[in-house]
Amino acid sequence: MFGRDEKVSAIRLTAAQYAILGIFLVLAYGLWRLQVMQSDYYSLAAEKNRIRNVPVLAPRGKILDREGRVIVDNYPSFSALLLRDSSRDLAADADLIAQGLHLDPNEVRTRVRRFASMPQYQPIFLKEDITPDELAFIESHRNELPELDTIMVHRRLYPRNGFLAHLIGYVGEVSEDMLNQPQFELYSSGDVVGQSGVERQYNGILMGKNGSRQALVDSHGREVGRLGETDAVPGKQLRLTIDIDLQIAAEEALGDKNGAVVAMDPRTGEILAMVSRPTFDPNSFAVRVSRDEWNKLVTDPDKPLLNKAIQAQLAPGSTFKVIMSVAGWQEHVAQDLHVNCTGGAEFYGRRFGCWVKGGHGPVTLEKAIYQSCDVFFYTLAEKLGIDRIAKYATALGLGQKTGIDLPNEVSGVMPSEEWKIRNFKQKWFAGETISVGIGQGAIAITPVQLLRAISAVSMGGKLVVPHVVNPEGLPQGYIETGHYEEVKNVGIDPEGWNFITDALSRVLLPEGTAPSAHVPGIDIAGKTGSAQVVSLATRARFKNSDDLAQNGWFVGFTPRRNPDIVVCVLFQGGEHGRLAARLATQVIKAYVDKQHRTPQKLVEQPKTDGPKTGGKVDIGALWTVPDSEGDKDGLQAGRFVVNLPKKKMVMAAAAPGMAAQ
Repeated sequence: MFGRDEKVSAIRLTAAQYAILGIFLVLAYGLWRLQVMQSDYYSLAAEKNRIRNVPVLAPRGKILDREGRVIVDNYPSFSALLLRDSSRDLAADADLIAQGLHLDPNEVRTRVRRFASMPQYQPIFLKEDITPDELAFIESHRNELPELDTIMVHRRLYPRNGFLAHLIGYVGEVSEDMLNQPQFELYSSGDVVGQSGVERQYNGILMGKNGSRQALVDSHGREVGRLGETDAVPGKQLRLTIDIDLQIAAEEALGDKNGAVVAMDPRTGEILAMVSRPTFDPNSFAVRVSRDEWNKLVTDPDKPLLNKAIQAQLAPGSTFKVIMSVAGWQEHVAQDLHVNCTGGAEFYGRRFGCWVKGGHGPVTLEKAIYQSCDVFFYTLAEKLGIDRIAKYATALGLGQKTGIDLPNEVSGVMPSEEWKIRNFKQKWFAGETISVGIGQGAIAITPVQLLRAISAVSMGGKLVVPHVVNPEGLPQGYIETGHYEEVKNVGIDPEGWNFITDALSRVLLPEGTAPSAHVPGIDIAGKTGSAQVVSLATRARFKNSDDLAQNGWFVGFTPRRNPDIVVCVLFQGGEHGRLAARLATQVIKAYVDKQHRTPQKLVEQPKTDGPKTGGKVDIGALWTVPDSEGDKDGLQAGRFVVNLPKKKMVMAAAAPGMAAQ
């Protein structure tokens, strides 16, 4: 029994032989597949292993003003790239890289980890706008640090001192949150895109198409040659409706005061100037803003990143009385309303005071407008009711976005009975209407909304869409969705239009509320306003109440009917609208002076004799004068011959800090 040999069964032996044969067949098929069937594919893949694609970044398009002057340009700079398709251990080299580029080693490692999930052929932008010594470090360490490379970038150059900062906006690296938004779905981490203002609204036009350079590298990742290059396609230029000369005047008028200035052509909706204070320097964002600087901006109580022209929601004060006048006239209430102002009046068991403590005496609509009598408009508000007031305010665009082509515009609030029920589940009380009649209470609007509404009144009911970009040259898709040329007509009785605009023209005369803002020789109409931040009783309890000072408003235009320009000023803490009026008339005067001193718009008459010391032009004019015997204005016409100025007006060649084209 112990000497007997165990034999393997024939079945097992056969199975083992077939298994070995199957394995060899699989190996043979795999070799055939690699070397014959897919030889071209793997040859190409091997070729790619020694070819590196280096991006060639496209410059963003320039931004110009309405006359083609440069507002935003580009300047060349170098950025340091970290190439991740190298066989090097990037984490191990982090200390040396950080030392040469003046970075924190932990920051380098963090950026490597952040991009770990991205394809390896995508490089990491390690540091933007590197200095000459950092560029020399990279060049001198090509052999030791082959994963380091440089790329030339056309970086944004913005005007000095925050000029036009809120309207233009700034650019920055696309964030993870932005990549989840539909308009940025085609971008990748590391791309520089518009973050606010025009830069964001028109990013698709301003941002070009990147190219690439094919570099030949050795087994260590060192570049040993170049195979070809695909040129980048620069972004398109963008022409704004902004006038640099008027923008300079508006910036100088507002100075370091908190608030906003907006100027618009009421015939077309073109924004001619837009200022918001305090401002910020967008050049700080052109590279990469530091964390400390960013925290300082976002925690500043004055909110320098907020574009107050389209985002400050505040009570309009007495400027709302223009809307009240239109509503009262259209409802046939204001024409025959007579009030005796004694400094206040009682409504629903509560006394409401007038801003003139001694009162205005007997008041009609005309006097109520140019002397801004609160008691008259309290009474008018009581007779109209909140829903009729809201009807005309809403028709003139209050409590809704204007549609201006800038991101993050807010809608404001125009209260009504339905609004209060919807938002607070409460009934509207009649006493609340009294405060709304003078632009206080629940009403909150933006400067651009107020500008648009008063513009419509000055134009006899023509309500336009404000816009900051010239639609000529824009793709059709932008024109269709931007509604740049959309016009709505709000019904305003012509007689009421004449009456209200004539009353507004007296605001800047000695009997009005802003005589100190009068500019001789210019027909300016407008309305002042002061709006409380808190109640006067609350303010009286604080000794240092500068932060609770009333906001000053003014909306003015020239001429008084069918004007060429409308200007709205918000002066936060300005207390009275007459101070805001002085700022607005500076801008209006700058506009009129430029129109008068631009000889190329006139046709010079030829001179037949004498030395050429100056030309003359014929000017025809139409104007109206009050009819002493009736209620209608008389129409006058005339022809004048005037001398052209011998010197041209000195105008800006480009935005401050920008070189001329």
